[in-house]
Amino acid sequence: QVHMVESGGGSVQAGGSLRLSCAASGFTVSRYCTAWFRQAPGKEREGVAAIYTGGRTPYADSVKGRFTISQDNANNRVYLQMNSLKPEDTAVYYCAADSFCPYVGNWNLPRVWHDWGQGTQITVSS
Repeated sequence: QVHMVESGGGSVQAGGSLRLSCAASGFTVSRYCTAWFRQAPGKEREGVAAIYTGGRTPYADSVKGRFTISQDNANNRVYLQMNSLKPEDTAVYYCAADSFCPYVGNWNLPRVWHDWGQGTQITVSS
């Protein structure tokens, strides 16, 4: 049974950094495609970054150069390093995974990802 638990959320001032962790169980992250999404109040869930089994790592334009997705096969975790945080990064962040990797052109669509974590809140103050 696929299960994911996000951690590392919290409150930070603008310009600060946080690292989110997604602990996976029931599957091996190196054999799945995984992604991070976020959802701000009153807004739709949006893709932040993904990591494909072939090594591709697409990012949302809004986070390019600031966020980095990575995978720790030894600990079966996926990370999202977030630097230079902005108030507009405030959202609940979710980990997603799928054994049948979505077409990379659709990576940022929530509906193409099968499994989800429960989310962790990030609040960035100005």
